[in-house]
Amino acid sequence: MQIAVQNRKARYNYSFIELFEAGIQLQGSEIKSLRNGRVEIAESYAREEDNEIFLINSHFSKYSNASYLNHIENRPRKLLLNRKEIQKIIGKLNKESLTLVPLKIYFNKKGIAKLEIALAKGKKIHDKRDAKKKKDWVRERKKL
Repeated sequence: MQIAVQNRKARYNYSFIELFEAGIQLQGSEIKSLRNGRVEIAESYAREEDNEIFLINSHFSKYSNASYLNHIENRPRKLLLNRKEIQKIIGKLNKESLTLVPLKIYFNKKGIAKLEIALAKGKKIHDKRDAKKKKDWVRERKKL
């Protein structure tokens, strides 16, 4: 597994409930940008529209060698999931106040781009402080 892009802010801002692996519907120039590492998913999220799930606010930079066949940088991208998974995600999103957060985009062994998304609940400020204290404590403990 070769990680192309990772959302580091997500682990700090959210606590994860369940992880899903989804394919992404991309154009050719978007794949080239992804392979070059010119993608940003830190401020993106996923949401449900018409019983389908879309990745919103992700930024795939334009590929310089694509000429007039280049893609739109901030367009919504459809996520490819099984119908059962989609229904499960939609049910949990409607029932609880959860968010779909992209964690990383990677290439599997066959070279296909996959997106790892998580059903997540936002952390409060005091939760973030506690997590930081624990992380610092573990780091200090390892030094000794």
